[in-house]
Amino acid sequence: MRAPPILDRVDEEAVSPVLGPLLTAVYGEVQLPQCDLASLKAALRALLNFLASYEGRTNANCVAADAFFARNDLWERDWDHLPEDFQDVLGLLGDALHDTVSAPAIAENFENTPEQLLERVARLRVCAAAV
Repeated sequence: MRAPPILDRVDEEAVSPVLGPLLTAVYGEVQLPQCDLASLKAALRALLNFLASYEGRTNANCVAADAFFARNDLWERDWDHLPEDFQDVLGLLGDALHDTVSAPAIAENFENTPEQLLERVARLRVCAAAV
């Protein structure tokens, strides 16, 4: 299973080498034949904690993460097999996250900052298994 490409630069700014493994972890969980929702939730939390951190909250990282999820047409398996609340979070990751640093009011308005997305992830229910 090979994840889609991850941007390494955005407008001359380097994407952190920490981001790739975090994105790949989320991707890997979604691609599993029997998705473990608790593991997917943990991977999403790790990704968003990084993007919300001082070192992770850069324009390059937020744009690269947004682009990764926005191009889910390149994924081997989409996330339509997941519960709706997980689908919503994954969809939001490819929505206005790219505005987090460059236009924070827009990201906030669309509830797409890393902190707002972390709140959504905290509310995800993991009691049902996805197939």
